[in-house]
Amino acid sequence: MKFLDQAKIFIKSGSGGAGSVSFRREKYVEFGGPDGGSGGRGGDVIVQCVDGLNTLIDYRYQQHFKAGTGTHGMGRQRTGGDGADVILKVPVGTQIFAEDNETLMADFTEVGQEMVLLKGGNGGFGNMHFKNSTNQAPRHANPGLAGEEMWIWLRLKLIADAGLVGLPNAGKSTFLASVTSAKPKIADYPFTTLHPNLGVVKIGNREFVMADIPGLIEGAHEGAGIGDRFLGHVERTRTIVHLIDGTQEDVVAAYKTIRGELEAYGHGLGEKHEILALNKVDAISDDDLAEKQAALEAASGKKVHLISAVAGKDVDKVLFDVLGQLDDAKDAEAQEALDEDAPWTP
Repeated sequence: MKFLDQAKIFIKSGSGGAGSVSFRREKYVEFGGPDGGSGGRGGDVIVQCVDGLNTLIDYRYQQHFKAGTGTHGMGRQRTGGDGADVILKVPVGTQIFAEDNETLMADFTEVGQEMVLLKGGNGGFGNMHFKNSTNQAPRHANPGLAGEEMWIWLRLKLIADAGLVGLPNAGKSTFLASVTSAKPKIADYPFTTLHPNLGVVKIGNREFVMADIPGLIEGAHEGAGIGDRFLGHVERTRTIVHLIDGTQEDVVAAYKTIRGELEAYGHGLGEKHEILALNKVDAISDDDLAEKQAALEAASGKKVHLISAVAGKDVDKVLFDVLGQLDDAKDAEAQEALDEDAPWTP
């Protein structure tokens, strides 16, 4: 299935049906009163967060969604039927923005969440509604209220436990393929991965979801290489696995480039826990490897794992490190929730 993480669509709720002007016409009833029914209300535009979707590809081929119009009222006090609702099904992690692509309207983070984006117009009253003591035979009815319409942006930010980041050709897709059943495209040229990929990592008796984010370049936070969209997928992860190609000359510069982009993008990316791994170590001499590891640890202040994704060397150490960090993050979130629920004491 093709991955699509952004789509612009037009939505319109249904207009209400018009009320009816009608009078009772029966044999032996000389002065039949008004009996025009009211119109039905228009359909709503509803967004539902559902399971089993991980892309917005459905909105690539259809961009206009219009709810049904309410049926007009009829004689014999018959009210028109309501218009059909339009239900937009989106995956977990979808955000809805207004037409300016900046005003956030909704954020769907759990399966089952639902929101009415546009309400349908009310149906118009039939003429029997206007009957009173001074006007026994009203000859007018209300038209239905018009529906609402607008353009919106759907933007998907993947919800994964860990995100793989790094420069193009750092070996992220190879790493994901080696530790999960995902089948990302792998080749020896930059920007092989054009869309984020998700995989479920099984380590011991535990599982977690890992996302392979397409390679970032300098200026990504400003949209270079549509990197700002890719960075958005890292926002919801609990930890970051930063892969660095060990075969390049200056690994410190590569590290600082990605760190600079994460911090410049904001949204808390610069503060996320980071696990560093020097990849492709099987293609480096021992002396060069020791020198690059020492330089990277000095620049980052963190432990640097030495791995080979293609050979599967020591990748388990990175995965267990990820598990430990996920457990710490969950414990911190649970403690934070307890602190919020605790009664206040002066």
